[in-house]
Amino acid sequence: MEKLKIEGGHTLKGSVRISGAKNSAVALIPAAILADSTVTIEGLPDISDVHILCSLLEEIGGTVSLENDKVTIDPSKMVSMPMPNGKVKMLRASYYLMGAMLGRFKQAVIGLPGGCHLGPRPIDQHIKGFEALGAKVTNEQGAIYLRADELVGARIYLDVVSVGATINIMLAAVRAKGQTLIENAAKEPEIIDVATLLTSMGAKIKGAGTDVIRIEGVESLHGCQHTIIPDRIEAGTYLILAVAKGDGVLIDNVIPQHLESLIAKLREMGASIKINDDQIFVSKVRRLEMVDIKTLVYPGFPTDLQQPFTSLLTAAEGTGIVTDTIYGSRFKHIDELRRMSANVKVEGRSAIVSGPVQLQGAKVKATDLRAGASLVVAGLMADGITEITGLEHIDRGYENLVEKLMSLGAVIWREQMTKEEIKNFQNS
Repeated sequence: MEKLKIEGGHTLKGSVRISGAKNSAVALIPAAILADSTVTIEGLPDISDVHILCSLLEEIGGTVSLENDKVTIDPSKMVSMPMPNGKVKMLRASYYLMGAMLGRFKQAVIGLPGGCHLGPRPIDQHIKGFEALGAKVTNEQGAIYLRADELVGARIYLDVVSVGATINIMLAAVRAKGQTLIENAAKEPEIIDVATLLTSMGAKIKGAGTDVIRIEGVESLHGCQHTIIPDRIEAGTYLILAVAKGDGVLIDNVIPQHLESLIAKLREMGASIKINDDQIFVSKVRRLEMVDIKTLVYPGFPTDLQQPFTSLLTAAEGTGIVTDTIYGSRFKHIDELRRMSANVKVEGRSAIVSGPVQLQGAKVKATDLRAGASLVVAGLMADGITEITGLEHIDRGYENLVEKLMSLGAVIWREQMTKEEIKNFQNS
């Protein structure tokens, strides 16, 4: 196991290129199951979630070739093998295998998904959608069993706006008989990305990116070539870093419209941000004003950027309130920030931040992906050395993080943990 060490206080300068979207990739790869010929996806991030999903597709008979940022998937010989545990439990997005396998094989056995521990994130809306399409869904010994004689289009209203449920129902519905209507659908860019891939495969989808999606089922889907969108959460993380410690940082390969809520808040804090077609330039910031944020479904402020943004707020003047309406328990990073001298406390679904505070390097632990990102932000802002364990979380969502930050001037490196450190980490 490795730990990450950061010497804080160094200025970031230069340019960084954003990778393909993690939250798209983890849905696009399972979507390839639905085709009857080769699917090629380009621009994939080199992250552990991508490698795990590719190996899962190989387990069910797919031929997968992953080279640099391109994966070629031949799903023609795939079979509906049960996947009750193992790698399935290593990532949350394994639930997309349910919709894809149900759509193609009319059956699936998938273990309950793993990933970051952010409190209850039920899949009841996914199951509601599958059942509406005609599937029988049971939970047997910790695995979800899905069976259907046939799938028939239906009108499905999501009680909660859910990206996962929206995509999963899309995956199953594209090969159902007749029309499916998903109401109160999520609008995230990643949903449009998945719909674009499915449409290139021959699916008939209208309304992706709005709250009503119409799908006309087809009997079969064919292979295609698709390029993934840039990762708006990775881009947002580097935007936050550029405001925190930058002296002229160019963020390349972005879709600025996907980041409007974050950019608005950064400008409200005093950041100078210039937007080009697919680039964002952040000038040096002299002084930061405190702001309040509330996470909301897209196009609101992303819950995935709440944790890194909270680290930035420790350098702002005043008192701010961070409210997470998506995941109320997404505040496990707060105790770690307090170890670094942050003046922040949690009250219910909110964190109250007072600043400015000069953070101090400390030994901290990443408890989930975006908490890890928040500790990287804090480590770059802090005096002294910050040591972060739990790197497996960070590696799930940030490609070449150390290399990209070093190219901007950060002093950051990975070290092997000692046996004693691994033991203490596992017991903590």
